Amino acid sequence: MMERYEVIIVGGGPAGLTAGLYSSRAGLNSLLIERGIVGGQIVNATMVENYPGFPRGISGAELGALMHQQAVKYGLEVVAAEVTGIVPKKTYSISTTEGDFETKALIIATGSEYRKLGAPGEERLTGHGVSYCATCDGFFFRDREVAVIGGGDTAITDALELTRHVKKVYVIHRRDELRAGQVLQQRALDEPKLEFVWSTVVEKLVGAKMLEEIKLRNVKTGKFSTLKVAGIFIAVGLTPNSHSFINVVDLDNTGYIMTDETMTTSATGIFVAGDVRKNSPRQIGAAVGDGVAAAMSVFKYVQEHDK
Repeated sequence: MMERYEVIIVGGGPAGLTAGLYSSRAGLNSLLIERGIVGGQIVNATMVENYPGFPRGISGAELGALMHQQAVKYGLEVVAAEVTGIVPKKTYSISTTEGDFETKALIIATGSEYRKLGAPGEERLTGHGVSYCATCDGFFFRDREVAVIGGGDTAITDALELTRHVKKVYVIHRRDELRAGQVLQQRALDEPKLEFVWSTVVEKLVGAKMLEEIKLRNVKTGKFSTLKVAGIFIAVGLTPNSHSFINVVDLDNTGYIMTDETMTTSATGIFVAGDVRKNSPRQIGAAVGDGVAAAMSVFKYVQEHDK
């Protein structure tokens, strides 16, 4: 027999866990489905220092575990599974790798994934000199030399942010001109701490326990070179985890889910929270706020649904 819930949350990062906490405390029969590690991307952060309430900082793994513990304490059920299909009826039928579930309301909190370079050493050194978030990790490289990979708005914003902490930033871009907006470009070109490495890609990341250097290749000349840096910040884009919902809710042209200020999507009874929504700031605090808003909207929706 198919298990029934008042709300199902897909995604176990800060947005999903917060939504689960609030919906459970509100008395809703709630289930959270997470295909990977509960806690989401924050579990990869060595230290989180910009989340309120932790003046000494806290490891991402510990913060995720505490969020999980708190949500489960108030009755949230959690299952490790991947969503394979959604069928809208009067309620929603959710197919997963661990069976089927039925729900009155659905919160999508599946987040987004940083695009990887795919270079040897990248996965192994992630969290050990390789980062995808300058705002989160820039402080750890104070007075050292680092590199930023990319030439768009995010990469240049990251590079400028890093100049507040580091000695020097190499901006490595596969093209011979930036894709960032003109205002950002001019700020970057005027910043003495930035050095641009044009028409170049990363071939390999080298280091025993921590990143020590990166191997580069010039795409025009084919020439190889080595750059010694303490850290590398990869900013080549994000991919929203929205593929399971393409025919269920409205997405923008980059795959992010469209929503209003109440986290309501184009589909009745489906809400969204966190990095997978359009215009998310992609910060833990923002994801938590989204989770609260989505859960409150669900509570109101379920009450009206029952009437």
